[in-house]
Amino acid sequence: MWIALYAFAGIVGLVVLFVVVLAIIASQRPVDFRLTRQAAMAAPPAAAFEQVNDFHNWDNWSPWAKLDPNMTVTHAGPSAGVGASYAWTGNGKVGQGRMEIKESRPGELVRIELQFLKPFKATNEAEFTFRPEGGKTLVTWTMTGKMNLPMRMFGVLMNMDKAVGKDFEKGLAALKATVEGDRAG
Repeated sequence: MWIALYAFAGIVGLVVLFVVVLAIIASQRPVDFRLTRQAAMAAPPAAAFEQVNDFHNWDNWSPWAKLDPNMTVTHAGPSAGVGASYAWTGNGKVGQGRMEIKESRPGELVRIELQFLKPFKATNEAEFTFRPEGGKTLVTWTMTGKMNLPMRMFGVLMNMDKAVGKDFEKGLAALKATVEGDRAG
């Protein structure tokens, strides 16, 4: 029995040491983060802008919309542009949160305040820019914010840029297919 107790105490000690070392490493990491992805689309800026500026269109291209077919979505405010909001509650893959458009410049910019409530609390900013470039539109999707210590600890173990960046890439590819498909139709 004493051997088992000493072994258990040793395991607990190693876990505590691991968490302390992880917290020390994470505390040295930057608090601010920035994640950006881009895609060129064979459509005018207004076509891509329309999809982003109206949350009712997000089911067409959002990488998270298809992760939970039973997700509850609530729209409020104007149908598009500044003041439009989108709240969701879903499974563990999509969590719970709310978005509100804070700035909207037709064919140029949509800036969104993004509040995550579950599985973790965070407030970030998402920004979409639309720039004409050689007969196409370059759409840039950026998210910025601050990471608390637990999120930075998680970031030591997992590359957040790659993980969330993959979702941005999927979303931009679906947005491209949507706006280019609209043009072809």
